[in-house]
Amino acid sequence: MNASSNDSCEIYSYDAEKVTRLKKGLEKEELGGVAQLFKAIVDVNRAKITYSLCEEEELCVCDIANIIGSSVATASHHLRTLHKQGVVKYRKEGKLAFYSLDDHHIKQLLLIALEHKKEGKAHD
Repeated sequence: MNASSNDSCEIYSYDAEKVTRLKKGLEKEELGGVAQLFKAIVDVNRAKITYSLCEEEELCVCDIANIIGSSVATASHHLRTLHKQGVVKYRKEGKLAFYSLDDHHIKQLLLIALEHKKEGKAHD
């Protein structure tokens, strides 16, 4: 079915009960925070960093910069973004900062997304 600019719903609501229930459910959920989480890893370099931290428990900023092929300053910028969104945490050791995933859910989300992408290629 092709969408056109004339597509519209001829009735206000087909199933008002479902609509009301789902709207109330949306009010309870923190979907804005979920969207921010995914927004944080939408950048390919931040996705690479997140994936690298799935593979290794902890990495220093210098190693992350080498992995993504960037300057330390660029890697630090990406890591700040990931940290603000709750994707990574860090610890300081002298002048070095070591990053790791904030919790196991981040790894699960990324691995599920990768599996989904692989399955999608099998259907193409």
